[in-house]
Amino acid sequence: MKTTLISSLLLLVSFQVSAQKKFAQLDQELPTPNEYHTASGAPGHNYYQQKADYKMNLVIDDATQKLSGFETITYTNNSPDRLDYLWLQLDQNIYDENSDTKLIEVEKMEDFKSMGDIRKRDFKYDGGFKIEQITNTSGQKMSYFINKTMLRIDLEKPLMPHTSITFQVKWWYNINDRMQVGGRSGYEYFEKDQNYLYTIAQFFPRMCVYNDVTGWQNKQFLGRGEFTLPFGDYEVNITVPADHVVAATGECQNYSSILTADQKKRLEQARKSDVPVIIVTQAEAEKAEADKAKKTKTWTYKATNVRDFAFATSRKFIWDAQNMPVNGKNVLCMSYYPKEGNPLWERYSTKLVAHTIKTYSKYTVDYPYPVAISVHSKWIGMEYPMICFNGGRPEADGTYTEGEKYGMWGVIIHEVGHNFFPMIINSDERQWTWMDEGLNTFVQYLTEQEWERGYPSRRGPAYMMADYMRGDKSTISPIMTNSESIMQFGNNAYGKPATALNILRETIMGRELFDYAFKTYCERWKFKHPTPADFFRTMEDASAVDLDWFWRGWFYGTDNVDITIDDVKWFQLNTMNPTIEKGIKEEQNAQKDPFIGDTRNKTEIAQTVNEKDPNIDDFYGNRNIYFVDALDKKEYEEFCAKLDAKDLAYLNSNKQFYEISFKNVGGLVMPLIIEFTFTDGTTEVRRIPAEIWRVYEEKVSKVFIFDKEVKSFRLDPFLETADTDLNNNTWPREMQATRYQLYKQEQTRKENPMQRQLRLDELQKKN
Repeated sequence: MKTTLISSLLLLVSFQVSAQKKFAQLDQELPTPNEYHTASGAPGHNYYQQKADYKMNLVIDDATQKLSGFETITYTNNSPDRLDYLWLQLDQNIYDENSDTKLIEVEKMEDFKSMGDIRKRDFKYDGGFKIEQITNTSGQKMSYFINKTMLRIDLEKPLMPHTSITFQVKWWYNINDRMQVGGRSGYEYFEKDQNYLYTIAQFFPRMCVYNDVTGWQNKQFLGRGEFTLPFGDYEVNITVPADHVVAATGECQNYSSILTADQKKRLEQARKSDVPVIIVTQAEAEKAEADKAKKTKTWTYKATNVRDFAFATSRKFIWDAQNMPVNGKNVLCMSYYPKEGNPLWERYSTKLVAHTIKTYSKYTVDYPYPVAISVHSKWIGMEYPMICFNGGRPEADGTYTEGEKYGMWGVIIHEVGHNFFPMIINSDERQWTWMDEGLNTFVQYLTEQEWERGYPSRRGPAYMMADYMRGDKSTISPIMTNSESIMQFGNNAYGKPATALNILRETIMGRELFDYAFKTYCERWKFKHPTPADFFRTMEDASAVDLDWFWRGWFYGTDNVDITIDDVKWFQLNTMNPTIEKGIKEEQNAQKDPFIGDTRNKTEIAQTVNEKDPNIDDFYGNRNIYFVDALDKKEYEEFCAKLDAKDLAYLNSNKQFYEISFKNVGGLVMPLIIEFTFTDGTTEVRRIPAEIWRVYEEKVSKVFIFDKEVKSFRLDPFLETADTDLNNNTWPREMQATRYQLYKQEQTRKENPMQRQLRLDELQKKN
C-alpha cells in the first residue's frame, strides 16, 4: 500500500513538472547573481571593467595599399585579479593563407556558380598582421605568442589589481581588396579615375575584454562573431595623401591646418544648420580625383570613452553635415561619399543619420558623442563608434530602384543605430550576436516607422517571421546560440529577436511597460558589458511581468507559434419556460438538415401503417407537434417562485455562451487574441494572457459570454504572434489561397522604373 502511494505521488509530481516545463523559471539556465551582476539585472556593487587607452601613428601608402602603424597601449587592471599575461586581438589574421576561417568553410562545387565565384575562392594575397616588435616603454622587447587571431603577451611581473601597464606595438599589413576577398573593411578601387576609397577597421592589435563572466574573452575570430572590446581613450594621427579627406571615430583636432578657408566656413555653418550643408563639394572632389597629390598630410583625431576606432579616407569624398540637438547637446551628423553615391547620398544620408540619432536617443539613451558619421562604400554595412560604412549605390546614370533606395535607408539607420548597440551598451558580440544585432534591428524598425509612414521594414512585424519559424527545424538554432554556430544567421540573430521584442512591446507587456523597462536596461548598461541574463532580468525587474516563459520559448527553443481554434460549442441558458423552450425546439427541428434517407422515403414510401390506421397514434403519437399544457405552466410558476429577481432576469437575458477549445500545435505558447464577429456585423476583441497554458500546454478551453450571437471567430486577427498557419485560426474555417504561378518567367535584369521614365521622356522630346 505504501509503495503504491509513493509511486502515485511520484507520478503526480512527474506529471506536474512535465506539464509546467514551458513556464518553469529560468533560474537553472541563468548564471547565479553575484556582486558584479545582480538578480535585478543591474550592475552589482563590485562591478568592474578594464580600460585600454591607445595612442597611434598610422600611415596609408596609396601606391601599395599598405597600412603601417605604431601604437602605445596603456592597459588598466580594474579587476580584483592579478594578471600574468595579456591577450590582444589580431582580427586581420583571418586573411592569412592558413587561417581557420578558410579551413573550416564547408564547400561544394555547386556553390561556384560563376567564374567570379571561382576566382574569389582561388584569390590569394599576403594578408594578416605583420608584427615587427612589441616593447615596453624603455624599448625592451616583450615576450609574446601568436595563436591565429589572438596574441598573448607574457608579463615579466604580474599586473596587480588597480595598476596599469604601458607597452608599444609596431605592425603593418596589406589592406584587402574588398571587391576581391570581401571583408568588413578594406579598399575599393575605382578603375575609371584610378582612385581608391579606404574603409579601415580592425586595423590595429586591440586589447581583449577581461571580466568576471568569461575571464579573457579570447575566443578566436572566425569572421562572423564580431568584436568584444574594452572602453578607452584614443589619440590617433593618420597620414594620407594630401588631397584625401579623412572621416574617423572622434573629433578632428587640426581642421584649421587641413581644410581650406571655404571648407572651414562651410563646416561652421553646418554646425548650426538643421539641414545638410556641403563642406567638400563634388567639384572639389573631382579635381582631387584628377590631380592626385604626391605629398601627404596628417589628420589627428581624439575620442574619449569609446570601445574601438575606425576611419575612412579617399580623395573622392564629398562631405556634408548638419546639427542634431539631443537633450541640449549638439551632435554633428556627417556623410562622406564619392560622386558614384549621388543622387541618393547627398539627398538622404545625413538626414537619415540625424533622424536615427534622435529616435534611438528617445528609446535607449541620449547619444553621448559629439559626431555621428555615415560613409558610403559599395556592398558593405559595418559599424564602429561614431562612424559606419554603408552600401546603397545607384546606377551609373544616377537612377535607382525603389528597393535600392529602401536598402540604402535601412542600412544607414541600422549601422548608425549600432552606435547604441553595442558601441554604448557594450555586449559581447563574439558570443551573443543577437544582443547587438537583434536589439538594434528592433529599434531600427521603430526608427524606420518614424521616418516614413508605412515604411516597408524587412524585419520587426511578427508575421514576417512566420516563414522562418515554420521551416525545417534541422536548420534552425535557438537565439541563445553562439554566433559561429548559427545556420540561418540573419533570421536567427536579427529577425527573430527583433520580432520577439516587438511582440513583447505590442502584445505581452504593452508599449508603456516595455519602453520603460527597455530604457532602464539601456541606462543601466551604457558604457558597460551586459550579459543576456542582465537583459532578461532587467526587463522583468522594471516591469513586474514574469517573462521566463517567453525567454524560454523564444530565445532558448525552436518551437513555432501555431495555435488553432480546435472546436467551438454554443450554449444558451434553458429558461425552463415551456412556451419558450418548446418553441425553440420546434424551430431547431425545422431548421435541421434532413437525413438523406428521410428525404428519399417521402417519395419511395407511399403510405406508412399509422397513416393508414388512425388507431395507431396515441398520446405520444405525433412527435413533431409541441404543446404546452396547464401542468407545464403550473410547474414553471413554482420554479420561478423559488428564484430571486436577479436570477430570474439573468435566466431570461438571452445570454450566448461559447466554449472555445484551443490547441497548441507548434509548441510555442503565446497569448490568445480572439476577434468575435457578431451576426449584427459588429466585432469585439478579447485578449487572454499566455499563462492560460501554464498547466495544460497542448490544449485549453475558455468560455465567453455575450449578449448577442457570434457569427465567426478569428485567432490572432492583427498578426501579432507570428502564427505560422493562419488557415486554422478561424471558425468556421476560412482558407487562404496561395497564388500559384502557372507561367514562370525567367528573372532577367531590366531597366529600373527611373530609367524607363527617362527613356520615355527622351522619346517625348524627340516627338
